[in-house]
Amino acid sequence: MTEIFPGMIAIPVMKLFLGALIVFLGGALLPIAFCLAGKASHLLGTSCAMLGAVAGMIAAIIVLSGGPAERFQLLQTDCVINPSIALDGLAVFFLMPVFLLVFCSALYAFQSLDFEKSRFVTVRHWFLFNLLALSMALVVTAADSFVFLVAWELMSLSSFFLVVFDLDSEQARRAGWIYLSATHLGTAFIFGFFLVEYNLAGTFDFASFTVLGVLSTSGAITIFFCLLIGFGTKAGMFPLHCWLPEAHTAAPSHISALMSGVMIKCALYGFLRFFTFLPVLPPWCGLVVAGIGITGSLYGIAMAIQQTDFKKSLAYSTIENVGIIMFGLGLWLYCGASGQRVGASLALAGALLHVWNHALFKGLLFLGAGSVYHASGTRIISRLGGLLRPMPFTGGLMLTGAAAISALPPLNGFISELLIYLGLFQAGLSSSGGQAFLYMVFAVLLALTGGLVLLAMTRIVGMVFCGEPRSDSGAIAHEAGWPMLAAMLIPALLCLAIGVFPLAAMGFLAQPLMILAPGSPNPAAVMPLPFGPAWSLGVLSAIVAVAGILALRYKVRRKPRNIGTWACGFWKTVPKMAYTAGGYAQLAQEGIYCACLKPVYTMNIIGRRLLFAAPMIFTLDSPDPVLQSWLTPLFRGCGDIAHFFRRLQAGRLNVYIFYMFLTTVLLLGWSFLLN
Repeated sequence: MTEIFPGMIAIPVMKLFLGALIVFLGGALLPIAFCLAGKASHLLGTSCAMLGAVAGMIAAIIVLSGGPAERFQLLQTDCVINPSIALDGLAVFFLMPVFLLVFCSALYAFQSLDFEKSRFVTVRHWFLFNLLALSMALVVTAADSFVFLVAWELMSLSSFFLVVFDLDSEQARRAGWIYLSATHLGTAFIFGFFLVEYNLAGTFDFASFTVLGVLSTSGAITIFFCLLIGFGTKAGMFPLHCWLPEAHTAAPSHISALMSGVMIKCALYGFLRFFTFLPVLPPWCGLVVAGIGITGSLYGIAMAIQQTDFKKSLAYSTIENVGIIMFGLGLWLYCGASGQRVGASLALAGALLHVWNHALFKGLLFLGAGSVYHASGTRIISRLGGLLRPMPFTGGLMLTGAAAISALPPLNGFISELLIYLGLFQAGLSSSGGQAFLYMVFAVLLALTGGLVLLAMTRIVGMVFCGEPRSDSGAIAHEAGWPMLAAMLIPALLCLAIGVFPLAAMGFLAQPLMILAPGSPNPAAVMPLPFGPAWSLGVLSAIVAVAGILALRYKVRRKPRNIGTWACGFWKTVPKMAYTAGGYAQLAQEGIYCACLKPVYTMNIIGRRLLFAAPMIFTLDSPDPVLQSWLTPLFRGCGDIAHFFRRLQAGRLNVYIFYMFLTTVLLLGWSFLLN
């Protein structure tokens, strides 16, 4: 990139990035200052978010394309707490999707927010939105524990207030509290990790974390699982995902796009960043991560197929994609520890590229879901239908995102999943016995996940956009405005670009691979991947051919036709004749799912039965088994214990003085024993 644009290297990268952070801060504060100045606050919030994202993206591209890593320290002295940030290959790799989705979400919110209805709500939104963008950028670039923890907490709190953005909604408030509890549970483990590091090194600087490399195997494994639980909770990793479906459903759609597309990737970044400081772990640690990943991917997509709310379905799909990334990372760890370097390199490259890909197509799908909700006023799949006529552009973009997440060529999801498959096959071919069988089982489970993803996406797109409107909500829908369409078009084009030019996208993996796996072979060099110029030319030819056929078909269909659709003997088609979302997935639910995953059906008879059957209400519920069977009883038990200790709250001063006296005696006794 620097050879193509030699002038880019002359740009002061760190100053540009710090400028982006200052602009985000201005975007949070200026709308408050201009709250009474009409629509100016709305424009200021939008402009600052987009401008900061563009400036930060330029800085990230320069470093990612071979520019030097840079570091900034707030104080030029040797203080214990000296806030500092750094731009290196791994940080900017995760910064790219952050800034891209911040730009698209701000553009989308410019139209989707109803400024005329309530200017104070809009000001509150831009304050929190820009703080979230600022905190995510700081989490990824933090170079010491102090900055990381402050930015992490700021990210958690700003996203919490955005989840409960609709304060009148009981569902949003419930989702917010679940999210806040889960994220702080994970933070406790991360905080424990930093305490251990500080005890060993005596400083907060990440450069001192190399002391973790001398840990014993048991100590390293303990730290490894602390990181896995702490960051895995924030990433929505199975079985710590309980907050994710509720929070993503309750938040505004562009916030869901940000949280699902990039915020959970900040947690994956933290796991990768701190894992690199640990000594070599036993191979079974990689197997644990791979097993959790593949189980989570199957669980997430199985739950996605059952949901009646299509935003909730997309949220469960996020758990599935996090599972695929974790599976790729686990395969990298296992193959690396087993000496299978080629398989490890391919798996890591696939996992990293899937981080970008998931940010693109999940951001696109959540923004599209928001457009449908904005136009129809409902998110229930069975109440929609036939939206392709009033919303052709949104439908086309949603179809692109659904094809990308289903790993269909020539889109980006196919490339990253193919790399993981190649890593599996390469490792399997160089193995024997039980190890080869294990790789084969992993391949089958990954293929099963892909099949279920195809079912889930055809269910969403088919039920929402095809057929006839099933209610007035679907009938009154209208196309989104150009800002919302442009916000969806950008990730859709990038999904296509990565699929058409995969080698160019893989070129951006060089910098993070040098940090995560120094000395490992380049995936494109160790295996003849079919992604050269012939691939790009063939894919472009196929796209032009398909576009030509569709244009010709559209031209032919514009002519009037006298033949109506056959309606099974009825005089016209009615919405009740179409497949419902529940009926479409019924075969998979009854034929593939285990008993614990099957939805719960209830049927209530209303009215009295006379000559004919009485009217009945048929409802389907899909409770999350992990939340219902494991986590809810666990937290209820914790609540009961906390309620028991509430008896200590006497409300009398003399009792509290006694507590203080007793604590002092115990601390003095503890100090005496230690000395």
